[in-house]
Amino acid sequence: MGDLPERRSQTNARPLTRNELNELALRCAGEGIYCIDQGGRTTYLNPAGEAILGWKAEDFVGTFSHSLIHHTYPDGSAFPSHKCPIYAAFHDGEVHHVDNEVFWRKDGTSFPVEYSSTPIIGDGGELLGAVVTFRDISERRAAEAEVARLTRSNELILASAGEGIYGLDAEGRTTFCNPAAVAMMGWTAQEMLGKPQHALIHHSKPGGEHYPRSECPIYAAITDGLVHREDNEVFWRKDGTSFPVEYVSTPVRDEHGKLIGAVVTFNDITERKKREEALRDALAEVERLKERLQAENQYLRQEIKVSHNFEEIIGQGPAMTKAKRLIEQVAATDATVLILGESGVGKELFARAIHNLSWRRERPLIKVNCAALPSSLIESELFGHEKGAFTGATSRRAGRFELANGGTIFLDEIGELPIELQAKLLRVIQEGEYERLGGSETIRTDIRIVAATHRDLRKMIQAGTFREDLFYRLNVFPVSVPALRDRREDIPQLVTHFVRKFAKQQGKAVDSVPDHVQSALREYAWPGNIRELENVIERAVILSTHGTLRIDGAIAVQASTSPEPAGAASTVADRRTLEEVERSHILNVLKQTSWQISGDLGAAVILGMHPNTLRSRMEKLGIKKSALGPS
Repeated sequence: MGDLPERRSQTNARPLTRNELNELALRCAGEGIYCIDQGGRTTYLNPAGEAILGWKAEDFVGTFSHSLIHHTYPDGSAFPSHKCPIYAAFHDGEVHHVDNEVFWRKDGTSFPVEYSSTPIIGDGGELLGAVVTFRDISERRAAEAEVARLTRSNELILASAGEGIYGLDAEGRTTFCNPAAVAMMGWTAQEMLGKPQHALIHHSKPGGEHYPRSECPIYAAITDGLVHREDNEVFWRKDGTSFPVEYVSTPVRDEHGKLIGAVVTFNDITERKKREEALRDALAEVERLKERLQAENQYLRQEIKVSHNFEEIIGQGPAMTKAKRLIEQVAATDATVLILGESGVGKELFARAIHNLSWRRERPLIKVNCAALPSSLIESELFGHEKGAFTGATSRRAGRFELANGGTIFLDEIGELPIELQAKLLRVIQEGEYERLGGSETIRTDIRIVAATHRDLRKMIQAGTFREDLFYRLNVFPVSVPALRDRREDIPQLVTHFVRKFAKQQGKAVDSVPDHVQSALREYAWPGNIRELENVIERAVILSTHGTLRIDGAIAVQASTSPEPAGAASTVADRRTLEEVERSHILNVLKQTSWQISGDLGAAVILGMHPNTLRSRMEKLGIKKSALGPS
């Protein structure tokens, strides 16, 4: 076995972590232990296993254990892997225990082995592999054979055996018992002799349920002549307590081959059960940590793939300077922030700036788009769920609030949050606690909340679709992000930024933006704000040649023709709702493309939207081909 860690003094010892305790339990186990994955490859071998097999863990891990140590039967014939009980455990999910096979050492010698192959089952019920515990039973095999011989000649020799041993006659009555059996069970030899042993020590199962003698494997050996082995039952002591036991019931025959009884050898396996339970707990903890890590990695991978509108807050005009000053003031606090602004102005960028300037920046910023999630799933996404909480919930899942613990959660489009979930969100803000969907355990959380919306929440309160108390909890520190039409002085700087970005992506050299293009872009009302500008510039870079930014016909109409008369666009737009502006703009673009939605010259490309998204938006706004114009 490997070297054990040095005993540390009481004064200098530090508490061991759970992982250290788990690793120590595996290293100190007296039985050989190795793990295999679903492909049959070895993933772990403990020091006791190294000593028994003669293999070092680094040479053993990653190999197919069956072909290395378990490839033949005891008689030397080939043992096909598809018949291997070890592999069967992670196919049928059952524990397989075998004691009539052999393992092969590295030096080419074999030894009889006793092993248990226990399936590793994930939280969702999936079979992940198996844990194999084994030991060399060469000595016990020899001892059992010797016991059978000595029982007929001299029962006194059994007194030296360390395992409990007793004999039964053909009727199941006790004929002898050794001192080890007396010590383990608390009955004297005189109290056991001549008594039906089943009724005395084996009458109940581990849960206390009655154990019929007709089902007892010990007595089965007397009738079928086979060796029976069990390791998941209990024996009962004289004082009424029970202990987990492994036993072998071996039939005894006379010189004519007639069955005349059985010899039972047994061990108290309390300590082994504790070790196995510790191993299961350790593996379960590893799975829980793995699940959490996978959830965080999956979210971070999704975030990495996100293409943000721009990498930094661009703009030096008065409106943007004021907004950035507010961000700097609030970032260092834990105050809840409500970011207000039209769609496409870059609210998420402001949320990221708040997080990156805060003391929580080393922890994750978790984003939740309340408008993008179906109402049936948003509670699970936010707060997580337990296994079986709803159809399809095959395992426990951590929610976004759990992933954001210690960091910041950004609730985009908070106005779209269903009214029934607003109370639960209010509790998280007020008390810092919640429960997973389908669970009863209260989870504490420490997060900073940043919310954003383009909706008028006060009007929603009047309409009864948004809670007033939640609004005041979110509106602790409101920050308004100006629309692009209100910061036209920043448009040239934004155009330059986007031209460089997309020219680099597409491998083009675009270093000139004609004055008439800049002028047209500055005069346009930009109902889609930064997002619309970015889409226009990306398409323009694609179409540009000879280093000069070029806008094709459809985009030129979009960029140079304001929805309102020149000089009045900003004033008129300010008097209309965002929905009215959006409806008007979509109608204008549809008319320019003769109501063509998809294709290179379709309205969807001009608007920077997927055709299906545009159709859905048209349906919501009540736009039909028969429409004559904005209402």
